[in-house]
Amino acid sequence: MIINRLTVDGKDYFLPEPVTELKQSILEAIKAGGGYVVIPPLRGGPGLDILFSPGMPVVWAQIEVSDPTAPEAAQDSFDPELG
Repeated sequence: MIINRLTVDGKDYFLPEPVTELKQSILEAIKAGGGYVVIPPLRGGPGLDILFSPGMPVVWAQIEVSDPTAPEAAQDSFDPELG
């Protein structure tokens, strides 16, 4: 599962895919000289309005995380009888 991390002015926001539209909205707000963009929540609930302006540091990163609902991969196990 891919999670996107948006860092705005030193604060991290974690977002689900897709983020293409969100990236475009942020770029448009900055090009317009500033504007609010709604950042959707990772899981249910209301989004967060962030005011983006020219010169504000914005960094995107993608993080791959394992799906907690997926079956676990085979793991090495220790059998006390075998040592």
